[in-house]
Amino acid sequence: MSGIGAEAGAQAARSRALAVLRVRGRALATALLPAGAAVILLTGGATGHLVGPGWDAARWAVGVLAVLVLLAATGIALVVARARPAMTPTVPVPEKSAPELYRMVRDLADRLDVPAPSAVALTPDCDSWLEDRTHTAHSPPARSAPDEIAGPHAHRRTPVAPVLVIGSPFLWWMRVGELRAVLAPVVAGTGPSAHPDIAAARRFVRGLDAALAVASAPGRRPLVRGACALLGWVSRLLLRGCREHATQMERGVAAAAAERAQAVDYGLRIVAQEQVGLAYAGWDRLLTRVALPAWRMGRWPSRLDAGVVAALTELSRRDRLAEGFASRLGERPACDLLEEPGTVDEATSLLAARLFHGGPAESGPAWAPVDWQAYPEEVVDRTWRAEAARLHRVLDLLGVRPAVDPTAPDPGGPTLARVLDHLTEPAAVLPYEAPRVAEELPEDPDEDADPGTERSAALAAGLSAELAREEAAAPRGAATADRGPESALWDDAGLPLFPLQPPRSGRDLLADHVTAMVCCAAVDTGGAVPALDWLDGPSLLLDGERAADLTPRVLSLIEEGDPGPLRDWLAACGIRPEKPVRLV
Repeated sequence: MSGIGAEAGAQAARSRALAVLRVRGRALATALLPAGAAVILLTGGATGHLVGPGWDAARWAVGVLAVLVLLAATGIALVVARARPAMTPTVPVPEKSAPELYRMVRDLADRLDVPAPSAVALTPDCDSWLEDRTHTAHSPPARSAPDEIAGPHAHRRTPVAPVLVIGSPFLWWMRVGELRAVLAPVVAGTGPSAHPDIAAARRFVRGLDAALAVASAPGRRPLVRGACALLGWVSRLLLRGCREHATQMERGVAAAAAERAQAVDYGLRIVAQEQVGLAYAGWDRLLTRVALPAWRMGRWPSRLDAGVVAALTELSRRDRLAEGFASRLGERPACDLLEEPGTVDEATSLLAARLFHGGPAESGPAWAPVDWQAYPEEVVDRTWRAEAARLHRVLDLLGVRPAVDPTAPDPGGPTLARVLDHLTEPAAVLPYEAPRVAEELPEDPDEDADPGTERSAALAAGLSAELAREEAAAPRGAATADRGPESALWDDAGLPLFPLQPPRSGRDLLADHVTAMVCCAAVDTGGAVPALDWLDGPSLLLDGERAADLTPRVLSLIEEGDPGPLRDWLAACGIRPEKPVRLV
């Protein structure tokens, strides 16, 4: 029955592919229509049937129109055929660096009786798919070369089969059998993809999409802008005509692939799908809670995929629902299929930093890798002290007096007491510096809605302005000459492609900075230490226990101007707010 269902899905996909190609045929016929009319008029004039001033004028008008339409159609067709389609940024995995992985994919394709993918690549995401890279911009000139997966004795002129893109977190979290079960329906998609009609329809749709991107590129001269406007109009018109057919075609391909994969590791695939959801949750939390603070400090964690395993292991320890997953860790992980998993993990971690944060393509003094052992010192502690320093710089701009402790070695130094006293004092007319600092930041429509006192609002505005200046001065992206051959196929100007979080509001920014100041005081005067929590990111350890009740006390201070809960907490933990702290 699975074979019948797979054939039905493939047949539905082929019929939709033909519908897409009919749209292309109708567009071609429309472009040739004026030329056909011009041929008829010229033939009529040559045979003496269509003569007279009116027919002569019609021949000239239709002839000029036909020439213009043919020129425009030829130009549009060339752009559609030669424009570079979008390609997902990935880390290529050659067969010599993962022979067992290639062998597994090849065996899986044999079991499914479908063509093997032409290569394997990794993406820093929890998904897997097939990607066609047969366009000339994505591959070298046509020549006879061995196919990496099909084997050393198989030769081809062009890489016809698509590339198998695998989510890198899957390799580290999943076991070998689970990865094979998850990849089965993906690899099965190479069967329908090899059909000529489906391949031609996909090339046409991708070409239209690429042509639309070309037409939308900014910085054109006036004459070129007019041509691009025509190109964009035609591309959008054709895309609207074939969008529904293309969508149904892809659904048919997916249905055929899923039906074909039913007989391969079906029971294991049900279990593996649970791991897909778990890996996605762990990866998302690792990026937003752990990696993002490091990226903001100019550090990129070099073992993100290994961090997923640590995060999900910690989840299994805390959550009873995940207890059964811990027993899987004794089985062979799929990353063992790589010859050098650490090198691959580092490459995907750097790519993740580029895609989700827009970091440079290579390491440097301001963009250095950091391992997990050094994370508390290199990221957590430095983040706290950098934010505490920024907080005191803004307080200086606002004219807030330091809290002087005559017994301290550095009277008038940066103290937590200065922050507490300023946010606790009743609202008053601020010095003239306050409006000047706030005016440096564009108005935030959500900031007025943030709860807080007048002083906390002014301090939040100053922090936002200071942070905006620092981010504007920070280097972004990388030089084109230093980019690899694959990264050159996508535009760095659009990075980050997938921002993890929207910009922080003034309230959140102020809460983060006050919390950082509290943590600095706890480390310098209370014996606390910075730490890494795999699920929640930077954390503060007091007597070996995580300080988890700090946030509501900080919010009480900045939203209500009430320092009582925070002062009580500081006293109970033995933290001295009047003592100066060390800043960056």
